Amino acid sequence: MARDTVLGNVRSFFSNALGGVTGRSNIAAWIVAGTAAYFLWIKPERDAQKEREAQLLLRAEADRYRYVEKTKPIPDPQETGLIKGVRKGNDSP
Repeated sequence: MARDTVLGNVRSFFSNALGGVTGRSNIAAWIVAGTAAYFLWIKPERDAQKEREAQLLLRAEADRYRYVEKTKPIPDPQETGLIKGVRKGNDSP
């Protein structure tokens, strides 16, 4: 009997905490509230964040003074003939 009372008290506490509406109307109300919250607060914030990131990326690409590493590539010694002495494509001995 005590178990039923405790479970009943917990259930009524959560039911009252969620606005006192029980059953299907409670679920429907939470779905409507969640959907409204998503489209009014969450989605616009995510879109604004994506737009800010895109603007930062464009600004970084347009920066003339950003650091770009400019090093000469190291040539392959076989292609230039440094090891065997004859360049590729040269048939003369």
